[in-house]
Amino acid sequence: MTTYARTEPTDQEPDIRARPPLVREFLLVAGLFLAYKLGRRAANGHVEEAFRNAGNIWDLERALHLPGEGAVQALLLHSQPLIQAANTYYAAVHFPATALFLVWLYWRRPLHYLWSRRVLAVLTGGALVLHLVFPLAPPRMLPAAGLVDTGQIYGPTVYGATPATDTMANQFAAMPSLHVGWAVMVAVGLIAATRSRLRWLWLLHPAITLLVVVATANHYWLDAIVVVAMLAVALAVLRMPGNRMDAGARTGVSARTDAVLTDGGSRTYVAASSPARIPAEIVVPAQAPAEAPAEAPVRAPADTGAGR
Repeated sequence: MTTYARTEPTDQEPDIRARPPLVREFLLVAGLFLAYKLGRRAANGHVEEAFRNAGNIWDLERALHLPGEGAVQALLLHSQPLIQAANTYYAAVHFPATALFLVWLYWRRPLHYLWSRRVLAVLTGGALVLHLVFPLAPPRMLPAAGLVDTGQIYGPTVYGATPATDTMANQFAAMPSLHVGWAVMVAVGLIAATRSRLRWLWLLHPAITLLVVVATANHYWLDAIVVVAMLAVALAVLRMPGNRMDAGARTGVSARTDAVLTDGGSRTYVAASSPARIPAEIVVPAQAPAEAPAEAPVRAPADTGAGR
């Protein structure tokens, strides 16, 4: 008899024991978001420093020979519907996409949800610190950049017309770009949590976001580069849900093993479910039962004639 041990993917059904309480998570995420918004408001008002930093960033980008933001914006300014679509993507996709990402992970991939929420919290907290210590005016405000404020001219926009007195948002917090950082994390999280061959298309979200934030003159290239570097550090520190043993150690959930007999009992297929999808088939030959040794024939003693 031959035994086949096959590990099957288990991401079709969520492990509800790994899912944290809904009310607690809602309050936690809402509290983190509120703290971040209040922190950005506290960082508002450093107008002179923000413009001085903007000039330094612009000069640094030219010294590094990064492509000009104006070249990207020029590609969209030829079409008013296109630039309005970019403004809409900037204003309307950022928060809803991240929220839906977390909701889906919470419901379908609880372990990946916990990991993603921690990474986003660390990234956002680091961004808030940088907003406080390094206020930065976006390129749409910098005269040397020669860029158009597409949100104010073509709409829609999420910012007030007078940045210094905008009570809804801190417009001098361009570095780093959380639009790009969150978009990259959404793509990374969904690629890690799914196994579809099309999952790599999620990378289109951060790619489009990068194009949009630069073309609308809301961020410099360096804003995106810095946030990706910060995200890389967060991902290196906070481990992604790993193999079956790691997941079981964290959740107290043991792997499930099912045995199915086929071919009239001549073969046994053992399907071991595991959070880590290992699509390999391990073939373990079963040892045949040991046979009893054959009895040696009993020979009659040879007649030597000694007793005669």
